[in-house]
Amino acid sequence: MKKYLLSVALLIAVCISAKAQFSVGIKGGVNFSQINTDNLNESTRTGYQVGAFARFGNAWYLQPELYLSSTGGKFSTTDNNFKAQVNFTNLSVPLLLGHSFGSKDLNFRLMAGPVYTYALSKSQDLSGNFNGAIDDFGHYNNSTLGFQAGGGVDIGPITADLRYEGGLTKINPDFGQKQHLWALSVGLKFF
Repeated sequence: MKKYLLSVALLIAVCISAKAQFSVGIKGGVNFSQINTDNLNESTRTGYQVGAFARFGNAWYLQPELYLSSTGGKFSTTDNNFKAQVNFTNLSVPLLLGHSFGSKDLNFRLMAGPVYTYALSKSQDLSGNFNGAIDDFGHYNNSTLGFQAGGGVDIGPITADLRYEGGLTKINPDFGQKQHLWALSVGLKFF
């Protein structure tokens, strides 16, 4: 009987401890993306992100996420004769390792990790004299790998993050294009 009571007490302690080390929430925000391109001028495009996250751990934590985002870039030649804009709707899956410090009601975090991005759709807006280059310009990969690094703060159930995302693989090998962005998001932890 003592073994059963000890086992149940241990199981309850593990469950309480695990609940304190696990949270789930939703997030949404804005991002400012740019695609680096060889021999063209680039400018930033504003997009969105919306999705969900889970966090496992306390001081050190693992945070997988799944969110829908809008990214892309604007390009022009140095003389502005050719202009283009590319927009992507993506499904992104970051897997972040982080460290948090502070109290339960005011918690600061640092995080970094890889991100896999799959382009669900793509649209292009090219100036009339740029259409001849569409065969080379439009060869975008559907999936890319990158990294994210940033910081965040939790105030009770509200969470906010500022992150930088850099591309590890090229989204268009013909023009040496890699995407990078800054993302600002706000979320709500349910538990």
